[in-house]
Amino acid sequence: MGEIKKLGYYVNGSFKESKTEKYTDAYDPSTGEVIAKVPCCTPDEVEEAIQAAKAAFPGWSGTPVKKRVQILYKVRELLYQHIDELTMSVARENGKAWAEAEGDVLKAIEGTEQAISAPSLMMGESLMDASKGYDTVSYRQPLGVFAGIIPFNFPAMIPMGWMTPICIACGNTIVLKAATFTPQTCMRIAELYKEAGLPDGVINIVTCSRHEAEIFLSHPDIKGITFVGSTSVGKHIYATAASNGKRVQALCEAKNHALVLEDAPIERTAAGIINASFGCAGERCMALPVVVVQESIADELVKAIVEKAKGLKVGPAYEKSSGMGPVINAKHKESVIGWINKGIEEGAELVLDGRDLVVEGYENGFYVGPTILDHVKPGMTVGDREIFGPVLCIKRVKDFEEGLAVMNANPFANGSVIFTQNGHYAREFVSRTDGGMVGVNVGIPVPIGMFPFNGHKQSFFGDLHTLGKDGYRFYTERKVVTTRWFDEEEKKVKTVSTWDGTI
Repeated sequence: MGEIKKLGYYVNGSFKESKTEKYTDAYDPSTGEVIAKVPCCTPDEVEEAIQAAKAAFPGWSGTPVKKRVQILYKVRELLYQHIDELTMSVARENGKAWAEAEGDVLKAIEGTEQAISAPSLMMGESLMDASKGYDTVSYRQPLGVFAGIIPFNFPAMIPMGWMTPICIACGNTIVLKAATFTPQTCMRIAELYKEAGLPDGVINIVTCSRHEAEIFLSHPDIKGITFVGSTSVGKHIYATAASNGKRVQALCEAKNHALVLEDAPIERTAAGIINASFGCAGERCMALPVVVVQESIADELVKAIVEKAKGLKVGPAYEKSSGMGPVINAKHKESVIGWINKGIEEGAELVLDGRDLVVEGYENGFYVGPTILDHVKPGMTVGDREIFGPVLCIKRVKDFEEGLAVMNANPFANGSVIFTQNGHYAREFVSRTDGGMVGVNVGIPVPIGMFPFNGHKQSFFGDLHTLGKDGYRFYTERKVVTTRWFDEEEKKVKTVSTWDGTI
């Protein structure tokens, strides 16, 4: 058993020991061992972090944007220099298999690279002679302090790829509420930001419960909230923070579906489904937990998926031969197994059972093997609700229209996928699916950072999504300025007509 760290909170460029008496265990999911004691920061400590961010805002927002992004260039290089260290951190605290953990860090780098584009993407618009002699220009300016509320499943990408880079590139400061189970990776990256030259107070990190996090939703110094997590919490954050005049982007649950038509190549489609369904042990909002397949090929496809899933090596996250790691902790393992049992009770057919998986040498780890439930019918909750684990549901349909209707009936709409070689059906699907991120023969249709992470329906609450141009709009506000200058003759005029914005 390794050293158990007692973590602090990060304010004004340094770590401080919390005065709390409440600590939560963070585990290595691969072994089941406690690796850190995580503080539930007090309300005063949350307030301290907010005030540090507020104090840093004038100086940071007054720094020219080209100088701000110079720091992000250095951050990018430091992330690459420390990629193995950070990958190990993600694997150890989250349980992702090594390649997936590295991908988590690479996505943080991608978000950093996108933020380096701030000098161009913050540019406003202008019009000379909007009216005779009047020129109008719009600027994008930072707002102040933002709060980021982070889930456990992407310890690098979400706080340090989605939330922080564009926020601070635009001139804002931020307080991150790190996930209690996985706070160490973003804390380490915050140290790299300081090494790159970021002024103290621009990034601050606390760990706390929902009770203390409520402070962000009504605090007068918080201008906006960016959140990733469950739909129930997202709705609460959106309603509460918006009612207090704050900007909100709440990225929530998903139950992504893929429609497989009878002309899809079976082996290639099955391989794409395996990666999408069981990658990251299903603990991602762009996982593919439901396959809607045309009845004519359903038996053949299910057989291929089962065989490939059986060949997936489940093991400790930091062994590079592992194809899938554990889930986050014992409680979540119980929840996933409970969902599998629920599916069986509802009448689904269990064709691959991962409930009793034991990894030799890691018997105390939180492992659930790939699990497949076939003949999942409408109304079965296992096929409609987010499980957040390595469980794949198969729904059988007669044709394209029935399949699309089944998919669109779901209240969530993060992503949707179609596997087909038919251009007509692919085009119809893209046009008519409710999913905000759509894949055509692409199992995980997550766009690169130049585009927004674009969930719909119960998967997102807000107006502006994270990343892409939406990200810059979320973290800035427009200021529109109209000016007029006079020559010597005009200065002598005693009566001046009032500008009314008309030509």
